[in-house]
Amino acid sequence: MKRLYPLFLKGMGMGAADAVPGVSGGTIAIVTGIYEELIDTIRRFGPGAFPVWRREGLSGLVRFLNFRFLLPLLLGIGVSLVSVAHLVTWLMVEHPLLLDAFFFGLVVASAVIVARRMGEWRMIHGLPLVIGLFIAQSLPGLLPSGGGAGMLFIGGAVAISAMLLPGLSGTFLLLLMGLYGTVMGAVKSFDLDVLSIFALGCLVGLFTSSRLLSWLFRHHYGPTLAGSVGLLIGSLPILWPWRQMTSYTLDARGESVPLAYDYLTPWDYAQLFGVSAQLPTALALMAAGFALVLVVDKRGSKGRLMNVEDGRKHG
Repeated sequence: MKRLYPLFLKGMGMGAADAVPGVSGGTIAIVTGIYEELIDTIRRFGPGAFPVWRREGLSGLVRFLNFRFLLPLLLGIGVSLVSVAHLVTWLMVEHPLLLDAFFFGLVVASAVIVARRMGEWRMIHGLPLVIGLFIAQSLPGLLPSGGGAGMLFIGGAVAISAMLLPGLSGTFLLLLMGLYGTVMGAVKSFDLDVLSIFALGCLVGLFTSSRLLSWLFRHHYGPTLAGSVGLLIGSLPILWPWRQMTSYTLDARGESVPLAYDYLTPWDYAQLFGVSAQLPTALALMAAGFALVLVVDKRGSKGRLMNVEDGRKHG
């Protein structure tokens, strides 16, 4: 019982991070000292749970699946996601330029931190770096016309899997795929049609992609981080605050999903649209986002549970 409230608060921290592109809930789990237990608990949800159920019954299954740890954590994540969703969806409508500036700073800092964790760069890291850059540039154009349930399902699987990669945010990948607004709006309004499809994708991601990513992280640490760096750097133009959409597709709700932009200077942006570029405020928010990730990482480095050197020797 003593762990319930602390776990709930840690879950709220993870939920707030997962609602903001650029900050990983997995990073918060590392900072708060629960990452290792979280990964171990996720791995227990598989075929190995059935023998425990038959042998020890429901009570044994509850212990095996570590529900006393998982349930308060999930409750905290859920409460935080709903709270932050209201703020973020409002900002996306009222102050999109400033929100993009903040996200831009978050992602730049994430790329720096992930690259720093690699230590020495090797030739073998070049290919996954290029692959990450290519995926970041290509993914928006790969969205099928109309989007729909299939993209929501894939988005859920991708987003939940990204939690296992250091510095890579699942909601950031949703933003990259044009699904961030849809999912956050569904969380805000409690749209069960959207949330159920997305949640199903999350479950599949936990049982499949997450295991693959965990294996890659353990056995190919360096190349996996290099791919993450490429993905982060390659997607920065999508978050550039001063841009003009030049092509788009429509999702299942008839809302536009951007495919291509012209990237402008703040001065050209102000002249083209006849509005303020909000340069001082935007730069301040970029700096704030950058600093936020650095502070979280600095705290996390003190209590990191995964041995970086052991990972590097596999990379």
